[in-house]
Amino acid sequence: MKRKVIQKLAALVSAGTMTAALLAGCGSTGGAAESAVSSDTAAEAGTAADGDSIPVGVISPNTGNLATYGESVLNGINLAVEEINAAGGVLGKNISIISYDDKADSTEGANAFNRLVGDGACAIIGSVTSGVTASLAPLADESQIVLLTPTSTADTITESDNYVFRACFKDSYQGKMAAKFAAEKLGVKKVAVLYASGDAYSAGVRESFDAACSELGLEIVAEESSSSTDDTEFSSQLTNIAASGAEFLFAPYYYNAAGPYIIPQARAAGFEGVIMGADGYDGTTESMLDDKTLYNNCYYTNHYSPDDTSDVVQTFVTAYNDKYGAKPNALAALAYDSAYMIKDAIEKAGSTDRAAIRDAMSGMSFEGVTGKFILDETGTPEKSVAVIEFKDGEAVWNCTLD
Repeated sequence: MKRKVIQKLAALVSAGTMTAALLAGCGSTGGAAESAVSSDTAAEAGTAADGDSIPVGVISPNTGNLATYGESVLNGINLAVEEINAAGGVLGKNISIISYDDKADSTEGANAFNRLVGDGACAIIGSVTSGVTASLAPLADESQIVLLTPTSTADTITESDNYVFRACFKDSYQGKMAAKFAAEKLGVKKVAVLYASGDAYSAGVRESFDAACSELGLEIVAEESSSSTDDTEFSSQLTNIAASGAEFLFAPYYYNAAGPYIIPQARAAGFEGVIMGADGYDGTTESMLDDKTLYNNCYYTNHYSPDDTSDVVQTFVTAYNDKYGAKPNALAALAYDSAYMIKDAIEKAGSTDRAAIRDAMSGMSFEGVTGKFILDETGTPEKSVAVIEFKDGEAVWNCTLD
């Protein structure tokens, strides 16, 4: 992975319509994805576009428990592609998006991947969750097509596949930063852990957090687990944690468990300490119970903050809000950057040849909304971590860790 591509952010353009076929089927949070068409229509659009436009595939969970994630990802990509096309496209052609719903399911994800390869996509952005993306990684190598995940953080995803890259940091880095925040920013000594043993994302972040605790002198006084990130009952585990004397609870789940179940049940069990999650908590504000004070003293690590005052972030936040009437979360920002990464790779390659795009992605140097980085030899960036805090139902920036 030796070739480098320098990111040139295009000027934001408010006019123009994206020439893309988008499968939405999403919830209402974070702004509605633009156009919903059938999968068959999307496939036909992508195939027909081969001569007149450049087809790029997207795989995301647009329905089911994690539909909010899919919506944010589609919105971020939609905005980026609209800007790219309005600025003249790539290699003299517009980008067209072919999008399929994986429903946060590995089998559905594989079906979506195979359809996109058949549709003639030159590269694929996806998927969103680590479990699905891990199942797609070997398919990308077999099909020799770039798979760029905006948000899948499990360490192993990019380690053995030459065609797999990501725009986000990885779990081992994220878990380490959470432990660093507990030790150095909060000054706690005793911590507890709750994680989903059957989920690659949750178990991976927990593993790196535990290792960092040992290095930083934090004592893990209780460690509990559930089988899945879709579980809804944690009272027994949280009662044990509340009785352990822990000052800090690390619970790396997704927003659909954190908002309505884990945090309220922890407070009901008598745990009054800090609760912290990882980037899966992005979206929790949309799933909170009515009593927003339950979520005070809760934090999570994330890839960016819309409160960042830098010009590139605020330009993106304004454009996203103008288009969707909502503040963009980290998934939208990472997806937006991913679309620009694919655009840069195609430009560097000088063609839509899949192997040439892979070569152009390798070692890419990029500066976008979620930071400035170079992809390492595994296709993973290392960059700053934003710590987000809940205050009376709002997610606000707390600090940035390097």
